[in-house]
Parts: sequence; C-alpha cells; structure tokens
Amino acid sequence: MSDTVESVIVAIDGPSGTGKSSTSKAVAAKLGLSYLDTGAQYRAITWWMITNGVDVADADAVASAAGKPTIVSGTDPSHPTITVDGVDASGPIRTQEVTSKVSAVSAVPEVRQRITELQRSIAASAEQGIVVEGRDIGTTVLPDADLKIFLTASPEARAARRSGELKGADVHTTREALIKRDAADSSRKTSPLAKADDAVEVDTTDLTLQQVIECVVTLIEEKRAAA
Repeated sequence: MSDTVESVIVAIDGPSGTGKSSTSKAVAAKLGLSYLDTGAQYRAITWWMITNGVDVADADAVASAAGKPTIVSGTDPSHPTITVDGVDASGPIRTQEVTSKVSAVSAVPEVRQRITELQRSIAASAEQGIVVEGRDIGTTVLPDADLKIFLTASPEARAARRSGELKGADVHTTREALIKRDAADSSRKTSPLAKADDAVEVDTTDLTLQQVIECVVTLIEEKRAAA
C-alpha cells in the first residue's frame, strides 16, 4: 500500500508513557492522516482554569466554567498546535502544575462533555482520516472508529520513558506519579481509561518506537485491505 490511505479513523488509547503521542504523530504523518492529541485539550482547559483563578478542586466551579474557553487544535501531525482564546498554549500546558491537576479537571462530567463534542467535530471534519489518541477514544469519543488500538507497557518502562522526556526527573517518583494518574483516570465515573472490547492491544514494553509505529501502520493497512 502507498503512504496514503483512504479516509480512516483510528483511535489509539492507553496510559501515559506507552508511546501514544510519538506513535500517533508518526503514523499519521506516514499515512497522510490528520492527528489529534486529546490529552492536550484537557491540559488546555486545565491551564485555562488555573490561569483564570478557578479552584480546580471545586468540581462545581470547574463545571460552571467548562464552556468559557475557546480551544482550537491544529491537526497537522508534523506541527500539532493548540490555542486557548487565541493564545498559543503548547508550552504552558506541559508544566508540572497542569500535569498534577489535569486528572481532577478531566473527571468533571461537564468538562468531558464539552471536550468530547469538540473531539468528535474535529474527527468528523478530517476529510483524509485521522489518528486520535487519548484515554477514552475507542470506548466513548469514537466508539465507531475504523480501528481501535490500546497501547500498554510496564510501569517501569513507562516511567523510564517519561522521566527521559522530563529532564532531571527521578524515575521512581515518575513511576509513582504514573500509577497514581492511572488509578485516577481508570476509576473516574465519566469515561474512564479503559480498553474497548474490540481494540487491538499492543504491549510496547520491549519494542522500540519504530517497531511500534510499524506495528500500527501494518494494522491500519490490514484494516483497509479487509474493507
């Protein structure tokens, strides 16, 4: 198959540190598809809440403010962008403060409804198809996706990768933070982190990034051939 495929919607889910973002961006670029990092959208709304003085521990306050910010996601896999009220938020949303509070904000049903609607509209308007990565894409956001993939990896492998991304981060501390985030995301009442029944699970623990990318590309090509 050539490096472009006809319109296809691919959902890639999994916890932090499994290689979702790197894999999704590379696969989308290789196959000429759009790309959406849904986690960035939750980070963006969390950053907006913090910046505007909303108490993120107060679910009612977060719910009341959920509809206020305007979040725009660029879907070019080679240069994904995100703005909040017209301001480039790609840097600010990656701070430790946002990371530590995003699970609480993401658990608020009104936030999830707002962001889910945004994600569905972006996927629907992607004429060439799209790779959407997150935690509840295959189960909640795009349950009718053409292909669902769930990436996993051992906590140790994930912590090593994530601490490598966060320069100077302690692996043990990172591992504990990841496990805590997993527990919060998997136990929330609204759209928890979960593997869809029809998702293909790929354990990335012992795979290089390139091997994971090749695996996902193959799965997509097989899906298109079967269709």
